Amino acid sequence: MWLFNREGPSGFSASSTAEEVTQGIDGSAVTAIVTGASSGIGAETARVLALRGVHVVMGVKNMSAGREVKETIAKRNPDAKIDAMELDLSSTASVRKFAADFVSSGLPLNILINNAGIMATPFMISKDGIELQFATNHVGHFLLTNLFLETMKKTAHGTKTEGRIVNVSSRRHKFSYREGIRFDKINDRSGYNSLAGYGQSKLANVLHANQLARRLKEDEVAITANSLHPGAVATNLFRHNSLIRGLVGVLGKHVFKNVEQGAATTCYVALHPQVKEKSGLYFVDCNVAETCSQANDNELARKPWDFTVSLVNNG
Repeated sequence: MWLFNREGPSGFSASSTAEEVTQGIDGSAVTAIVTGASSGIGAETARVLALRGVHVVMGVKNMSAGREVKETIAKRNPDAKIDAMELDLSSTASVRKFAADFVSSGLPLNILINNAGIMATPFMISKDGIELQFATNHVGHFLLTNLFLETMKKTAHGTKTEGRIVNVSSRRHKFSYREGIRFDKINDRSGYNSLAGYGQSKLANVLHANQLARRLKEDEVAITANSLHPGAVATNLFRHNSLIRGLVGVLGKHVFKNVEQGAATTCYVALHPQVKEKSGLYFVDCNVAETCSQANDNELARKPWDFTVSLVNNG
């Protein structure tokens, strides 16, 4: 039994599942990309979107696992339109290839769900020379989003349907380093803290969505950008942190969401009519929620944009 079961203004709560929040929605004219869809809430997001008729393209690092998820979804739903393509968010080369392959396919793109992530890893550097959590959780998704903006604009214009960009962040965005994002110390091993580093990458997710929302509004483009906290979900995201992994084992279903509940807010923000024309917001349990003060800092929001552009151009 989920302990916190109070419904918000949307009519949904922490215990709502992805199927429940998308009940009755027809997504048959929609194409979506879901990153990190080979396990956890990413796989559940892909399954439920496909159940609603969406053509889902899963961006997965492990193609073997991706194919298994695809086959499982197809067995349960023979009408599912679902594909898997290789994508390593920690590599700008992989991100660029994924985007180029998708664009060359000629498919439209209505929804981009930046879901993939790693958490509380030991200090590591990506192939492009960037601290791994920041590279995977933020930089890769930032680049991917930029590479798909033109396709999404064309799709929104051609279909007269609102496009949606969804950044899966975390409550941990409120617990980054003291300065928020350590622009001058991104790759500083000596000052690295695995959980603060995770928080930093998740703060960047929120700031990215907020700044993107402002830019899209200024350009009068029919695409929204929002971020969300899926809730504490018992998935393999915790594999690098023994303390949190232990808490999951002890508290289990009494405090942590299952994957069906964990994917609910993502599916809600991606598909639900209640979210139409809402942009630059942060959602928790399928309801608008408050972010930390740093996430609402317009000046700070501009800094990571320019900073990430420089990282991407050097990658």
